[in-house]
Amino acid sequence: MRNEALVGYLLHQRSYQEKRALYYLFSEQHGVIHGIGKKGAPLFEPLQLFATGKRDLKTFSQINVVPLELDSESAELPQSYEPQRYQQIRGQQQYAALYLNEILWKLLPTEDPMPVLWQHYQDSLLQLKQPLTALELRLCLRQFEQHLFEQLGFAISLAHDSSLVDIDAGCTYRFLPDVGLVSIVSADDIVNATVQTVFKGSELVAMARLGITEVTLGAWSRLYRHLIDHLLDYQPLQSRLLWQQQQRYQS
Repeated sequence: MRNEALVGYLLHQRSYQEKRALYYLFSEQHGVIHGIGKKGAPLFEPLQLFATGKRDLKTFSQINVVPLELDSESAELPQSYEPQRYQQIRGQQQYAALYLNEILWKLLPTEDPMPVLWQHYQDSLLQLKQPLTALELRLCLRQFEQHLFEQLGFAISLAHDSSLVDIDAGCTYRFLPDVGLVSIVSADDIVNATVQTVFKGSELVAMARLGITEVTLGAWSRLYRHLIDHLLDYQPLQSRLLWQQQQRYQS
């Protein structure tokens, strides 16, 4: 690409020489792109820039926050209205936004366009800029994780187990990422499952019927945490560690 205009969000950055940084940009046009540009680009804001280069590492220039444009709806808003795009992400929601960034830059392939996921990410950031309860925050994260897994091609069937037998509400199952749901039928299975993610059949039936709701949130959280840990080869997430440290500090 040569001076191609891109719109995207920074997922990660690290210093590169004195005045430049290595950026991981989640672009609307090409998915995740790696590039080098002038230091100082902000996280969680839509950026407009130009990318040049034929290799994996591009050169980013003219990096600017995307200017807001009034449309027919926003034109009717009161003058005191502050655009969501430029509001700050505060409190625990900062750690949530960092978590979204970290799983994206660690899991997404390079230069693989994902415009649907890009839109879900932008919508999630806008949601994180609003006041949220602890429940609303968890729902926001689980819903984004679901979109991510769908785009990565990880379809989890909750209707039947790995043997294609219908889920029985009275049974217990363990989730194996490379296999699926496996019925626990013996005492040995129960012992082996103590270090794995276990679900009651009734939980799985509710998850399949209701989707991600307040009622099923705990089960979805266990399932998606296990899957993310598996995809990351059980390497710790820095955003998760920071979140846990902050919670311990507050308690």
